[in-house]
Amino acid sequence: MALFAISDLHLSLSGNKPMDIFRGWENYVNKLETNWNRLVRPSDTVVIPGDISWEMKLQNTVTDFEFINRLPGRKIILKGNHDLWWESAAKMQRFFDEHGFDIRILHNNCHVAEGMALAGSRGWFFDDAAGVDKKVLLREAGRVDASLKEAEKTGLPVVLFLHYPPVTTEAVCSEMMEVIHRHHVTRCYYGHIHKAGSYKAVNGMVQGVEFRCVSCDMLGFSPLQIRI
Repeated sequence: MALFAISDLHLSLSGNKPMDIFRGWENYVNKLETNWNRLVRPSDTVVIPGDISWEMKLQNTVTDFEFINRLPGRKIILKGNHDLWWESAAKMQRFFDEHGFDIRILHNNCHVAEGMALAGSRGWFFDDAAGVDKKVLLREAGRVDASLKEAEKTGLPVVLFLHYPPVTTEAVCSEMMEVIHRHHVTRCYYGHIHKAGSYKAVNGMVQGVEFRCVSCDMLGFSPLQIRI
């Protein structure tokens, strides 16, 4: 059994907003499927930290989640900024269960996989001071705090997943980092940043925490294995 992460799939299999029109994303669904099937076994777990589908309503995501569900492994998802279809955790879990999708939600909770406690939340945009909504940022920091508290109860090594990066090469989100340090997090995997903005992505140690961007185009559309 193994743990993987890959974010920002930006699926639009209904054809409403295909990503193939963007440079570097040509035929990306086939690349993603090929790489996923090559690496991931049915007994493995894959965390998808947001920006999963371009659909606007949950009921319209069926085709995208059918694709995800066909891929091997148990899937754990969290919200991204483009996941406008996102509903309450209870409503989404009912939707997944009714369609027979082996998908779980990471939101104010934690999941255990491969000897690790998985915590996470969306996080929030912070690296443009003029555009930051402090109320939303503090709420998201609270959600990360709640998830980490649940993870700590397991007594297992904790791994944090976020959609928005808490650090970039240009700035550090002090509100999010305070929570991360308070819970002694040492590893954080995030999405949101794509190749066009790769100069902002931190892949390495900052303030004693190892950060890694797992956006799918940054990974060559290939899930990244996470090890203890």
